[in-house]
Amino acid sequence: MSEWIKVIILGIVEGITEFLPISSTGHLIVAAAILNFQNSVGGTFEIFIQLGAVIAVLVYYRQALIQQARSLPSSRQTQTFWLAIAIAFVPAAVIGLLLHDWIKIILFSPAVVAVSLIVGGIIFILIERRPRPAQEPESDEAVMQISLRQGLLIGLVQTLALIPGVSRSGASIIGGMQVGLSRRAATQFSFYLAIPTLGIATLYDLVKSLDQISSSQIAFLLVGMIVSGIVAWLSIGWLLRYISRNSFAAFGYYRILAGLLILIAVAAQWL
Repeated sequence: MSEWIKVIILGIVEGITEFLPISSTGHLIVAAAILNFQNSVGGTFEIFIQLGAVIAVLVYYRQALIQQARSLPSSRQTQTFWLAIAIAFVPAAVIGLLLHDWIKIILFSPAVVAVSLIVGGIIFILIERRPRPAQEPESDEAVMQISLRQGLLIGLVQTLALIPGVSRSGASIIGGMQVGLSRRAATQFSFYLAIPTLGIATLYDLVKSLDQISSSQIAFLLVGMIVSGIVAWLSIGWLLRYISRNSFAAFGYYRILAGLLILIAVAAQWL
C-alpha cells in the first residue's frame, strides 16, 4: 500500500476519533502499526495531524469566537470562560512538558492503548449508569457559565489523557460532567479546550522533532493534517447532535471491545 494512502487513512482516523471519547492517539498508534506506516517520525506524525482538529474547532466555532473576542475587554463572563480554559490547560501542559520524551518512548504502544481503552470504557459505563438530574434543553451559551474551579478540576482530569488510549476528549468530558456541567456543555468545553491543548502540544512536538523530519515527510504531515481537519469538522456537528439524544455508554462498550481486540492482536503478535 502506498504511503500516501496510509497518510489519508490515518488522517481520516484522526478526524473521526479526535473529538469522540475513544482516544484518537490510541487509534492512530494501532492503525499505524496495522498499516506498517514508516513515516511516523517517532510519533510526531500522530501528534502533528491533530492540528487539523484544532483548525476544525476554530472554523466550526468561528462566529462564537469572533463574538467572544469582541466582548472580551468588557464581558466578565467571557473573561472568566477563557481564564477557565487557560487554567484547565496548565496541568496537562506542565506534566506533558516534563514527561514528553518518556511518554512517547514508553507509552506509545498498542498494549498500553488497549488497557487504557478498557479501563476508560468501564468508567464511562459506570458514570452513565449513575442517575443524573433531568436537565432542560440548553443553548450553546450554557458552556460560558463555567467557573474557574470547574475549569481547574477538568484540567486535572485531562492530565490522564497523556496516557495513550485514555482520550483527551473523554477525560475532559467526564471531568466536566463530574463537576456539574451538562453532557452538552462538558462536550463543548472539551472542544474549546482542544484549541490550546492540541495546538501548543503539536507545535512543541514539531519543534523538538524538526531535525528528524525530511522534506517528503513534511508533505505527509500537511496532507494528514488537512484530511483530519476536514473529517474532524464533520465529527463535531455529529457528536453534538448525538449527545442531545444519547448517553456516552455506547462509547464505553466500544472502548472495551476495541481494547480486547487489540490485546488479542498483541498476544498473537499481529501488532
